[in-house]
Amino acid sequence: MAYEQFAYAYDRLMSEMPYSDWVKWTEDRYRDYGLAPKTAIDLGCGTGAITIPLAKSGMKVYGLDLSDDMLAIAHDKSEGVKLPAGASLMWMQGDLRNWELPESVDLVVSFCDCMNYLLEEADIEAAFEQVYHGLARNGLFLFDVHAPAVFRSYAEEQPFVLDEEDVSYIWTSELDEERMEIEHNLSIFVQQTNGAYHKIEEQHVQRAYEIAWLHDLLVQVGFSEIRIMADFTNESPNDESMRIFFAARKM
Repeated sequence: MAYEQFAYAYDRLMSEMPYSDWVKWTEDRYRDYGLAPKTAIDLGCGTGAITIPLAKSGMKVYGLDLSDDMLAIAHDKSEGVKLPAGASLMWMQGDLRNWELPESVDLVVSFCDCMNYLLEEADIEAAFEQVYHGLARNGLFLFDVHAPAVFRSYAEEQPFVLDEEDVSYIWTSELDEERMEIEHNLSIFVQQTNGAYHKIEEQHVQRAYEIAWLHDLLVQVGFSEIRIMADFTNESPNDESMRIFFAARKM
């Protein structure tokens, strides 16, 4: 499909996502650690909704995504954006588990449950090891994941339906409880300029991992000063937490 069509659907459907909360949470965390990062990479940057504000805050930022289409959209969105002196944006196609930069960075972020798209424990380990390798000394790694309870709620509450004049979708989910892996299938209908609707079929598979296992893996890889929080706060997660946030430092 043409990326312009997907871009419209993606940004339209994600228009209520609290991107500014991710940016604020990021700023709060590196201040908590007494850091002032000058370089960063956003892993799974999508259309750049978090990457661009990070650059506007004064950093040199790399945006990495597996999808060339999403990167093309991000590039278009960043055209003409005024950045402070010393700040920059660079878009890169690549995998969370295997990427290289021309320099070590002070900050690595990966939000919007990107890590849940890694479906094997070995994939998560490879991603963490790559982050550790790509960080400068004293660098900070920030990411979020959906907790297993969120996937259970998706499976119980589906199907989901949106019916608006310019866009609509039918969204079903199927959960593999043993692997805690969920498959989302979406049929999206986007209105074109001629009034006709274009159908986009999307399939997304994610896996949830236990918080304790993720913590222990971070330690195993070499991270320290690990903090675990929930739902854009600095509070510890509980049974009702929807999104689990991790902060970890490379010493």
